[in-house]
Amino acid sequence: MAVDPKKAIEVEGKVMAVLAGTMFRVQLANEHMVLAHISGKMRKRFIRLTTGDRVRLQMSPYDVDKARIVYRLA
Repeated sequence: MAVDPKKAIEVEGKVMAVLAGTMFRVQLANEHMVLAHISGKMRKRFIRLTTGDRVRLQMSPYDVDKARIVYRLA
């Protein structure tokens, strides 16, 4: 089931580790670590992410340990 974008929680974080299968370990501003994957549009446009990049995430209110990366800030 897809998350309704109106109900998704948008936060910013920093990529701490690049994992296999386009998965990333991201640290939020409150020191919480989440497991994140790249959104489809970022995959389609071949946006590359490395350790230290700031990213915008969408999180489901039901599972705050996983997220989707929707935008690379820097």
